[in-house]
Amino acid sequence: MTSLDRHPGARVTVVMPTYNEAANLPRMAELVLGLGIDGLHLKIVDDNSPDGTGRIAEELAEKYNWDGYRMSVLHRTEKDGLGRAYVAGMSAALDEGAEYVVQMDADGSHPVEAVPRMLGTAIASGVGLVVGSRYVEGGSLDEEWGKHRVLLSRFANRYARTVLGTKIRDITAGFNLWSAATLRDIDLATLDSAGYSFQVELKFKAVRAGHSAVEIPIRFEERTEGVSKMNLSTQIESAVMPVRLRLRNRRG
Repeated sequence: MTSLDRHPGARVTVVMPTYNEAANLPRMAELVLGLGIDGLHLKIVDDNSPDGTGRIAEELAEKYNWDGYRMSVLHRTEKDGLGRAYVAGMSAALDEGAEYVVQMDADGSHPVEAVPRMLGTAIASGVGLVVGSRYVEGGSLDEEWGKHRVLLSRFANRYARTVLGTKIRDITAGFNLWSAATLRDIDLATLDSAGYSFQVELKFKAVRAGHSAVEIPIRFEERTEGVSKMNLSTQIESAVMPVRLRLRNRRG
């Protein structure tokens, strides 16, 4: 008997922010909702995508909700950062009674099939955070990543880990499963990060609040369609945020 067998009714919400992901979303929704996890819900957070992603999401929700409330769409009026999109989606998931919240990209880079393993790990161990990690034994990156991107990613993780003194090897990871209790202790409304540094800030505050993390290996794939949303401003924020968090921690 697996951990999932012992908790067949665990309420899990996958929060998936989107911006111009019309080409990827139908496939991702099919994969996530086809996992066979009782109580799983997919929440799309769309930032008014010009390519019609929000409309496609509504059509998919209508399709999948014929036999229950399996998918919902949260529409935001503008694109103002991945972090704020996640705060909106995760807060809504908590308000709706989710026991676990999964962060997942809509571009196909995160392996959907790893979600049951992440949930089983959380239930069996009682930890507040399970990280889908590229940088523990067994984890890997798509071969299409160039050497420059691999080095940059590894440097960003080493830099943030060193500045913050954390043992989480993939602290910048965007594929995470959280317990509701952990997210409530963090207080999502207090998070400052608008961009990708949200991933670092959230993990740091979880550990500071006394919650444990477990990393499980995943293979990180290259996005299937579209282009990356990373830009210079998000890179700068990602560099500054660890220092800012460390300084605040010292003052506290």
